[in-house]
Amino acid sequence: MSPAAQSLAYGIQLPVQSQSTLYTEDWETSAGPADLVEIARAVDRAGFDYLASCDHVGVPHRLAAAMSTVWYDPVATLAHLAAVTERVRLLSHVAVVGLRHPLLTAKQYATLDRLSGGRLILGVGAGHVREEFEALGVDFERRGAVLDETIDALRAALGPEEFPEHHGKLFDFEGLGQRPRPAQDHVPLWVGGSSPAAVRRAALKGDGWLPQGDPRDRLPARIEKLRRVREEAGIAEPCTIGAITGQPFVIDGGWLAGVGIA
Repeated sequence: MSPAAQSLAYGIQLPVQSQSTLYTEDWETSAGPADLVEIARAVDRAGFDYLASCDHVGVPHRLAAAMSTVWYDPVATLAHLAAVTERVRLLSHVAVVGLRHPLLTAKQYATLDRLSGGRLILGVGAGHVREEFEALGVDFERRGAVLDETIDALRAALGPEEFPEHHGKLFDFEGLGQRPRPAQDHVPLWVGGSSPAAVRRAALKGDGWLPQGDPRDRLPARIEKLRRVREEAGIAEPCTIGAITGQPFVIDGGWLAGVGIA
C-alpha cells in the first residue's frame, strides 16, 4: 500500500472503564475516576495518538461472568478526560451507534468535539449483544444494515450544516437545527470489526479501520483487502489503521516495549 493510501495511529484503550475478564488486571477492579484521570494525563504526555473508551448499554446475565457489567459510558468518560488532557485524540472504541437514533448520537459527539477543541474520533461498530438490541427495540439480525445507514446519517448530522438532512430507509430527518457544531470540519469516522463485512464497511465508509483481535499474521491480508476495496471504489483519501497497544510497562523510569496490535 502506498504511503498516501494509509497511515498508522497508535493509541491505548483505557483500563478501568471496561473490565472484561479477557483483559482486566486485578488492580482495575478497585480503581476509579481518579485513576482514569491520571492514566489519561500520562497517555497525553507520552505522545499516544489517542485514548479510547468502549460502549455497552447493558450486559445480560449470560455474559456477565466473562464481560462483567463495568462499562463506562464513552461520551461521559471522554468528555471528562478531555478536560484534563491537552492534545491526545478521544476515540469511541467502539460506539454501537445502531442502538441510538443518529441525531441523538450526533448531538452527543458534536458537543464532545466542540468541548475538546476538535479532538474526537468517532469509532463505530455493529455490536454483538443481542439483549441490548432487543431491550432498545433495534433489530439485532439487521444490525449490519442499521450500521450502514447510521454511518451515512451521522456523516450528514456531523457535517457543516446547522440543519442536517438525511432521507433513508430507517432514518429520515431535515429541518432540525443542532448546535454546537463539531469543532472539526470533518469528524474522523473509524469502523471497527474484522469480519469480511466489517472490513468492507471500513473500506467503503470509514476514514479508518479498527481491527478487533486480529493476530499479527492475519493483518497484512486484511489490510490488503481494505486497500483493494478502496482502490476499486475509487476512494483516494487515506485510511488510518488504528493500532491498540498491548500492555505498557514502565521499568526503571523507561518504557518497556509492549506494543502490539489488538
